[in-house]
Amino acid sequence: VMIKTEKVLHLNSSKGRKVRVVREHYVREQVPCGSSLCQADCRNDGKVLSGDVTHYVVPDVGVVRDFLEILEFRQLQGIVLTQTAYQTVQHTRGRRQYNRLRALLKDPRHDCVLFANEFQQYCYCPRDKGESQDKWHTRNVYNAAVWYYNYLAGLQPVVMITEDSDAISEFSALNSGVYVISTKEYLLRFWPDLQATHDLYDSIAQTLQERESEGVEKVYTEHLPAEVLEAGIKSGRYIQGILSVNKHRAQLEAFVRYEGSASKNTELNSDVLINGAKHRNRAVHGDVVVIGLLPLEDTQSQPMPSGRVVGILQRNWRDYVVTFPPLEEVQSQSRNSQKILVIPWDYRIPKIHISTQQAEALQDRRVIVRLDSWESTSVYPTGHCVRVLGKAGELETEIQTILVENCIHVPTFSEAQLREMPVNTEENPWQMDTSEVSSRWDLRDTHLVFSIDPKGCEDVDDTLTVRTLPGGKRLELAVQGGNVSHFFLSILKAVRATTCYLADRRYDMLPAVLSADLCSLLGGVDRYAMSVLWELDAETLDVCTVWYGRTLIRSSYQLHYELAQSLLNGEEIEVPELSRLKGSQRDQKRAELLHLRAQRDKGGALELEGVEVRAQLDEEKNITALVPKQPLEVHETVAECMIYANHWVARKIQESFPHQALLRHHPPPKQEFFARGFTLADSLERAVDPQDPLVNKLMRMMATQAMSNALYFSTGACPEEQYYHYGLALDRYTHFTSPIRRYADVLVHRLLMAAIQLEEEGSLSKPFASNKELEELAQHINNKNRAAQHAQKQSTELFQCLYFRDKDSHTDERCVADAVIYAVRTNGFLAFVPQYGLKGAVYLKNREGQVVSVDGDGRCEWKAGILQRYPDRISTCTSTGTHIFDLFDHVTVRISVEPSRCHADSLCLELISNKPHCAVQPESQPAGRGRSELVQEVVRWAEKASLQAEEERGRKSKLSREEKQFRQSKTPNLYVLLQEISELALQDLSVCQIRNTEEQTCTASS
Repeated sequence: VMIKTEKVLHLNSSKGRKVRVVREHYVREQVPCGSSLCQADCRNDGKVLSGDVTHYVVPDVGVVRDFLEILEFRQLQGIVLTQTAYQTVQHTRGRRQYNRLRALLKDPRHDCVLFANEFQQYCYCPRDKGESQDKWHTRNVYNAAVWYYNYLAGLQPVVMITEDSDAISEFSALNSGVYVISTKEYLLRFWPDLQATHDLYDSIAQTLQERESEGVEKVYTEHLPAEVLEAGIKSGRYIQGILSVNKHRAQLEAFVRYEGSASKNTELNSDVLINGAKHRNRAVHGDVVVIGLLPLEDTQSQPMPSGRVVGILQRNWRDYVVTFPPLEEVQSQSRNSQKILVIPWDYRIPKIHISTQQAEALQDRRVIVRLDSWESTSVYPTGHCVRVLGKAGELETEIQTILVENCIHVPTFSEAQLREMPVNTEENPWQMDTSEVSSRWDLRDTHLVFSIDPKGCEDVDDTLTVRTLPGGKRLELAVQGGNVSHFFLSILKAVRATTCYLADRRYDMLPAVLSADLCSLLGGVDRYAMSVLWELDAETLDVCTVWYGRTLIRSSYQLHYELAQSLLNGEEIEVPELSRLKGSQRDQKRAELLHLRAQRDKGGALELEGVEVRAQLDEEKNITALVPKQPLEVHETVAECMIYANHWVARKIQESFPHQALLRHHPPPKQEFFARGFTLADSLERAVDPQDPLVNKLMRMMATQAMSNALYFSTGACPEEQYYHYGLALDRYTHFTSPIRRYADVLVHRLLMAAIQLEEEGSLSKPFASNKELEELAQHINNKNRAAQHAQKQSTELFQCLYFRDKDSHTDERCVADAVIYAVRTNGFLAFVPQYGLKGAVYLKNREGQVVSVDGDGRCEWKAGILQRYPDRISTCTSTGTHIFDLFDHVTVRISVEPSRCHADSLCLELISNKPHCAVQPESQPAGRGRSELVQEVVRWAEKASLQAEEERGRKSKLSREEKQFRQSKTPNLYVLLQEISELALQDLSVCQIRNTEEQTCTASS
């Protein structure tokens, strides 16, 4: 039975106005309590509170609103969050904190539930006349705490925590089983040893107190009201966009990037410059802002239009890693104010005011900080400390810093999530379901299925099949992907979206039982798969028919690339599973896999350059060497088959779901980056120097940098002419073949199954995601992929710096290397070092105004002179003469590390000779060994430092809880290093041999 009443709310409208809303409100007696101690058989769906706690805690609205970080500690159990507090956060604290609260309630690792107290007949109390909203909220929460205690028949005492001292005085003595105390007292009584919560409480409380007592003198202009901003955007007076701060000139330059079609200012065809902190007006990198253009007379010195921020539509604040200033600065600041200015790791973020009593103790630590506010009366934003990551400079601390800065959350899978996983052990082996076997096409006995992957690969995403059909006029080609969607449980959500690869570890999207076992298409075991099979004309390779569906496979052989290449070359390699084929049959199958690329080449497909590094592992999975991946014919063959499958699956799902298919498009490059006259593919093919194979690699690397990234999208959110994938020269493309490491592939598998069902049955058993939901998922996946790529790049740079940090650059031969000029700048050039796969700026002019002078032997030194820059070269002119540095010249550089206390260390390249470096490698050392030494030495250094630290503490080496939280690798070995980074390129073995031969006879710049 439901009883109708009314509820009066005071809300903020979309235009920023206060609105009084009267709503019908229905209350009932039966509302789930969410406790395992329930005596009334409530219908508790989802999480329930444990009965193995000493008490239940009910936080007041103010505690949930201002101290949510404390409630996020997993040690705090038995938390009952009321509907009153939940809705208040939703209406007053913004999307970011509301989403965090929702995540807290959904996370099975946190012992907390949501109690709908305002729908419970005996909990809800209407607002009294003249009663403030805060007092009404507190009364509602207290009534909920009393009801909870009585409803559980007094089996569990209930503690209500609040920051309202009047409420403590009023309610603390009313009920013997319900205790009303302050948050600080609660932590002192019940969690005296959880020091992190005490420090966090003090930091937040002090921040709130200082915010109330701040001065009234304004430093920045106030932001305009929401309705004024909205009207200005519609009229074209203001422009909406995302603020992007220049990390190289963070104090001075920021830009607002916007969609050109969204602006009514037709004269504006570039991003808008925001010059200086005043014009930035409290906006932080990543915020969605509204800007007004400055008058032309104010921007005559600027080469692009300038503007100022007049309002902020959405704060996109995140967790920031900071470092405290030196001790003398801390002591100076503490004398003048209770606040400390901390320095963020990210150059683009302004300094942050925090209140803490631990400033001296945290001198050499990396700390996570969250922003609270940025008032117009404050020069800097205000925040509070959340958690200490560790000592700055240590490998594990710096890895955690990279993860936090890229918003990558990789907690271990919870016990509840792992309980949902299938089991496959020696005692309890996993078996196929008979209903699944009968409903799938069984390829185990009819098709020769094989996989080709890097040596030591555990997560085998895809397999191949190729055979000649009876009659000899048709071929059958098939690609199979692991059927991850069959195990689609609650764990397989888009939270991670992708496997994250760092320089010394990886964080899997799926638990190991799926990624390395049941969904991995390993050799010799039965597996579920999703397959695409084509019948091709044997002469032209045109597609005659195509079939999509679920299959059963047993991979006959798990090949690695080098073995597969040997087979393609016709070498005598013993593969038992292939021994039954005659020589002529093997030759025929080799030929059948070599011709698909030509069809896309005709359409202008690009072959771009990126890093491909293979880690050689021993039996214990320890890395023994890292060598650049050799370009093999089989690489291209396997890639082409995967591209072919992705293309045809994209066509299928787009035809079945024209407005809600997940595709991947790649926009063409901006014309100003490339000269006209040839297609890009033709131009890159012609850009070859027979004397220097590195030239073509660098050209392709530069082309990669000039192009936009490919992105996922929902077909209903994009016009059809924008579906095209420029890099692959395909009109439709998606990702289907790697569901183990990409969530997008899992979604595409589900879409493909829905398309098959729609074709066979004419309707769907359950609706798929709408276009809006799919587009939101696509943007989420794009963001996660971008974050993973940035983290991968930053971890690579971290290892490079750690490798060189303890070396004397003037005496250690490993700090001197050959470099290739690939771009010219105003005061120097950019160079690429193939030996270590790194890039950096080489300056030809120093701070004193001197320029590089080259003597007769090619050695360089600083002298007075001038620089002259040209489009394809740069020259220095000194008293000893003029020297020209051309694009693609080989020079010798010295590599050193520029340390930074608060930010990431960086590498410096110093020009020491205008001639190539002629270092001779020992015969026993393979090409690419320089990178191998780099990563192995860093790991050895980290292990040694860790052991020394443990010995000093007098205990065995053991990872801390925080370290375990941020790593899934069992050892600090380099499991996967630098895969798919388009920023770098490495020299292969044949190139190294050619280069060394040339350099031995070289007497001038190549």
